[in-house]
Amino acid sequence: MNIGQIKQNDAGIFMGRISTLAVAMTIALKPVQSSNPRAPRYEIHALTPGRTWVQVGAFFELTSNNTGEAFLNGRIDDPSLAAPLQVSAFRQDDGSYNVVWQRAQKRRDVGAALGVKADDDLSPPFGADGGPVGNGPDHDAGTTDNGLGETTAPVEEPVGKGRGRRQRVAEDA
Repeated sequence: MNIGQIKQNDAGIFMGRISTLAVAMTIALKPVQSSNPRAPRYEIHALTPGRTWVQVGAFFELTSNNTGEAFLNGRIDDPSLAAPLQVSAFRQDDGSYNVVWQRAQKRRDVGAALGVKADDDLSPPFGADGGPVGNGPDHDAGTTDNGLGETTAPVEEPVGKGRGRRQRVAEDA
């Protein structure tokens, strides 16, 4: 969704507007001078109601994997905003930039992205009678199955009542 435009003015400064239902701001791009290849290309500054400029974000220059075309990608954030605006700016034939915003997509489950089924290599949880496997009529009554596998250990009955308090044992006099 196109939410703004940035044009280079007569002084060579990129300036523009971003407008949504909740945000209306005049912005200017200040080039970043850095030898670090991972540094942003521009700082994004916004004009305050008091007519001063404050930095609200940065644009990084990226290249499209599909077309090889360069574009700007960044974030505008300020305490007055409910949430940061993730924006991109695409250069037009006249040298201006269209500023676009797209709602973030929920990340897909890694297993689903890799094509892994959730139940791969799992034994069935229910027997033919609909009950848990291991507790049907063919189940050996002397074993217990707590879902962690078969065991022949005897089942110990809980002693006493309450919340783990020890009961006094009556002594024979």
